[in-house]
Formats: sequence, C-alpha cells, structure tokens
Amino acid sequence: MGLLTGKNKEILLGPLSRNNPVIIQMLGICSALAVTAKLEPAIVMALSVTVVVAFANVIISLLRNTIPNRIRIIVQLVVVAALVTVVSEILKAFAYEVSKQLSVFIGLIITNCILMGRLEAFALGNRPWNSFLDGIGNGLGYGLILVIIAFFRELLGSGTLFGLKVIPTAFYDLGYTNNGLMLMPPMALICCAVIIWVHRSKNKELQEK
Repeated sequence: MGLLTGKNKEILLGPLSRNNPVIIQMLGICSALAVTAKLEPAIVMALSVTVVVAFANVIISLLRNTIPNRIRIIVQLVVVAALVTVVSEILKAFAYEVSKQLSVFIGLIITNCILMGRLEAFALGNRPWNSFLDGIGNGLGYGLILVIIAFFRELLGSGTLFGLKVIPTAFYDLGYTNNGLMLMPPMALICCAVIIWVHRSKNKELQEK
C-alpha cells in the first residue's frame, strides 16, 4: 500500500474527477460520439484505452532518457501503434462481435489526444511506476465518462442495458416510447455537456480555472 500514498494516490485518483481528461481537459471527446450508443462497446473501448495508455506510458518512461528529442513523436506513435495492434487482435480473438461494433475506432485509439497528451506531459518526465499510475488513472477517468454517457443513451434510447430489456412492458403499454434521438451522435455531446455542467456545479473552485 506504500506505493499508493501521497503523490501517487493523486496521480491515480485525480483524473477520475478533479483532473478528468474528458470533462476538465476536454480530451478524447470524439470517442464519446462514436461508441456510446450501447454500454458494452463503451466499456470495451474504455478498457482498451486504459491498457494502451498505461503500457505506452511505462514504455516511453523507460526509454525517455534514450529517445532523441527530434524523433520523440515518431517513437511515441510507433509504441502506441504496436499496443493498439495487439489490443485489436486480442479483441478479434476473444470478443469478435464487440470488435465489429467498434470497427475502425479501436485503430483510431492511436490518434486519441489523451494518449499523446499523457506521453508528452507525463511519461517523458516521470518514472515508470508513476507513469503507469497516470495511465491507469486517465484511462479510468476517460472510461468513467464513456460509461455514464452510454448508460443513459442505451437506457433511454433502446430501453436496454447490455442488450437486455430493463424497462417493463407495462411502461410501454401506458404510452412510454424509447427516445430515438438518444442513439444519434449529437446526443452524446449533449450528455457530455450535462456531465460537465453537473461536475462544475458541484466543484465551484473549478469554475475559476
């Protein structure tokens, strides 16, 4: 437990709320538009990004003193591309249906601004363990927002969670209908905006930043 005290705890837990990469740093929002119509692909994308960010951070941290400054971006892209390829192949082998739902968006993890942001801002200047915690924290912070958005979009748009019907038939008999607008990409942006509004309302000090 000594590895998760003080600064390390802040590195790991900070991105979950006070320094969330999506609602505070405004990074990785594009993913929310594409993969949050259902919970299952949102969770898989969140886990995939978390794994890639964490291990990319560790690798770049280990190499930080040997990478020439002029080619650091190229090295970072090569590392991220290799990890994304591994994740993509694992998904095709063990979760093929979800892999098809995510389609090209797994490959586009390479361009996720959270990745390059953490590699540049943190991994290049910190030790491997701290970099690993930073990757896990930012990945989970990103995933938390995706899951919240996907929960409401699938529930209100399809009346299901994980593909299972959760809204009683009696509600539909009384006139309730699923809101098809929730399944459209713009609603993901609106949901994200609502989360930002609620978060800022509960954390007044962030309004001054």
